[in-house]
This record gives sequence, structure tokens and C-alpha cells, in this order.
Amino acid sequence: MAKSVIWIVGLCFAMVGNVVYGSHMNDKNPKPSSIRQPYRTAYHFQPPKYWMNDPNGPMYLNGVYHLFYQYNPYAAVPRNKSWGHSVSYDLVNWIHLEHALDPVDPYDFNGCWSGSTTFLSEGKPAILYPGVDTKSRQAQNLALPKNLSDPFLREWVKSPRNPLMTPIDGIDQKYFRDPTTAWKGPDGLWRILAGNQMNGVGTALLYRSRDFVSWSRSKVPLHSSNKTDMWECPDFYPVAINGKIGVDTSSLDKSNKHVLKASFNHHDYYVLGKYTPKGDKFSVDIDFMNTSSDLRYDCGKFYASKTFFDSGMKRHILWGWVNESDSESDDIKKSWSGLQVMSSLREGPDKTTYGAFINIDLRHEKISLRTLIDHSIIESFGGEGRACITARVYPKLAIDNQAYLYAFNNGTFDVTISTLNAWNMKKAQIVSATATKRRKPYLN
Repeated sequence: MAKSVIWIVGLCFAMVGNVVYGSHMNDKNPKPSSIRQPYRTAYHFQPPKYWMNDPNGPMYLNGVYHLFYQYNPYAAVPRNKSWGHSVSYDLVNWIHLEHALDPVDPYDFNGCWSGSTTFLSEGKPAILYPGVDTKSRQAQNLALPKNLSDPFLREWVKSPRNPLMTPIDGIDQKYFRDPTTAWKGPDGLWRILAGNQMNGVGTALLYRSRDFVSWSRSKVPLHSSNKTDMWECPDFYPVAINGKIGVDTSSLDKSNKHVLKASFNHHDYYVLGKYTPKGDKFSVDIDFMNTSSDLRYDCGKFYASKTFFDSGMKRHILWGWVNESDSESDDIKKSWSGLQVMSSLREGPDKTTYGAFINIDLRHEKISLRTLIDHSIIESFGGEGRACITARVYPKLAIDNQAYLYAFNNGTFDVTISTLNAWNMKKAQIVSATATKRRKPYLN
């Protein structure tokens, strides 16, 4: 006799039609499009049009959330990378601003690629980003806000010392990018990691600096794995094992553990370990094996993620890029590509959870399933987020009022749905900075 499985299901969905309005501040063609867009989302972040990929340098400062992202302001294809910039008071409603960084200098002429922000000792934010120069070499660069009194930090100034870190001493100039948020050790030195592939081995290169301008590379990387190749968009941050409150990136509490995330093989994988500041030693619990047992943030369409510490709410926030599953010609036709998704990280990730499996006794416990449906994206969180799956869908018939909700079971056990709740989600207000001059958007 089949055992009964009890699910608690909560569904949030938006089935309203979408029209693309507004334009990015730097668009060459600001004329809005009124083409019906059934796959454009209602409450997920995306620019008005064209290509977007990795989230870059998200941060919280003086009540304002900042999200930077890889953006092509000319077409829905992955070229001409600038840093798009948008701000929010609630992480739902957004204001699009001018680009923070554009590829106009010799050291970043072929693209301002993915990087991070760090708050320096005096509380001033700094951007570290990889530029691709006129000879297609990758190097790390610095930019600082021009006017700290501007709450939106609209203008950023590149350092005259750029590039700060160059591919020397055996570093392949094609595999040297994506610097992390910096953290400060007990010796007063700043540290960052950069993604690398050293002789075919995925590697997190370690750099140190006292002034955030002059950097020296450690002879030994923080971590590497011969089971993997190029590590993109590395992330490194502490988590409190015995608590639910987020931890600042530079926390040196000995009871913390650290997460090292690397993006490879089209997914985001992570390891847990103990970081010792003296000597910068990182001892992992279970290393990357490049198998299905590796820990993943999400088992679906989710890549190049980036975390930041939200000092206002004392939590870590995770942003991730959700790419399209259609063709490039489809993207060009609809004039946009890419979404950003956001989650608040559970502190103390479960080391016994692998893939999309949940360690739970189905005979005596309930499984919660929370699903967000927003036009062309479906996010499912099982077991209070212990298993996450993100998918893209492009329905031909189930659009707007032709979409219906069904619950079904393709498993071998009977399933009892004890509670089912469904809500319509309001559409987020995502406007351009020019629109805010005419009216104040609702952002609360």
C-alpha cells in the first residue's frame, strides 16, 4: 500500500498582459515599444529592453538598495557590456538610472564585465570590475562614486591607476575575471578573490591590498579543484552556523563557517568550510567533485549569482541571473533577454541536502512547496527553500485568462494536499529616472 505524502502548497502567480514601456537612459532609440509581450514578467527585475545577464555589486546604503548588472544597451545579444544601474527602497519596485560604467577606456574597451562592490573603512562604496582591453586581455579595475551626497550614486569615476591587477605570472589573460566583494583581515589588509582557470583547474586567486589600489597576488590560491575548469563569478562570505542573522563579509567570528561559490557547467555550486585568516587557509568540508552530489544554489536555470549583506535587515541577499531558454532570434524579435531573481539566504546551509532531494521522513512530516509563477518564469522552493528549481516557460495557449491552476502527481506514492493557497501578485513599478522627474513613483 502506498504511503501518503502531505504537501503544503502556496502558489503566487501573475497572469496579466504586459506591454514594454520606457527606455534606458543611454538607449540610442528611446521610443517606447507597445508590442504585446506575453512572456515579459510582472514582478521580476528586468530592464525595459535588450540584453541583461549577471547581477553585479548589489549593495544597501542609507536606505537605498542598488543593483548593478551586465547590460547591452544596443541589442538583445551578449555583447557591448556596460554596468546597468537601478535602485529601490523595497527590492520590488525599481528606478532605472544612467549606466554606472561604460566600456570607453583602453583597459575596458571590449567590455566592463562582472564585479563587486565593497564598503571601504570610511563607508565609501567602491567597485572592482574586470575590463577587457583592446587586445582582449582581462584585468581588474576600480571605480568610485563621484558624489556621495547623491542618494542614488548616479555617477561613478574610474581610477586613474587602472588597471590595478593584470594577468601576469602565468595567468591566462582570457581567464581572469569577476572579483569578489573584499573582506579585511586582522592584519588590516583587504582581500579579494578572482575567478581563474590555471592549467585547466578551476581556481580562486587571492589578492591583498592595504589601500585598495596596489594589489599583490598570493603565491597560493585560496582554493582550487582539479575536478572543475574555469570558475566564473566566485563568491566568498561567512555564515553563522548557530543563528539566522546574516553576517558581515569581514566578520572574523571563529564560530562562523564560510561559503565559497563558483559558477561553472552552467550552474552555481558551493562548498562550506572553515576559513582561518592567519595564512588565509580555507579547509572545506566536502570539496567540489563535479558530480550530482555537489551542493547547488538552484537545480534549474540559475547562474552567475552574487550575494550582499543587507545591513538594514541583518541578512544576506542572493541575486541570480535567469537566462532565456528560447533562441537568440526570439530574443531579438521580442527585444529583450534575461531576468534577475532574488532570495534571502538561510543561514547555515544544510550540508546533507544534495541536488533537489530533501532529507525528510515523508511518513510523518509535511513538505512545503512555494511556487512563484510570473509569465515566463517558474520558481519552486521545496522544504522551506532547501531545494530550489527555477525554470523558463513560453506557453502558446495558457496565456492571461486562458491560464488555469492544476495540482497533479506523477509519483508512485499518493499525495495529500492539506492546504492550498493562491494569490495574484501586484505588478511591480519599474520606471526610468526620467519618469521620476514627472511624478514620484510608489515605492513602499
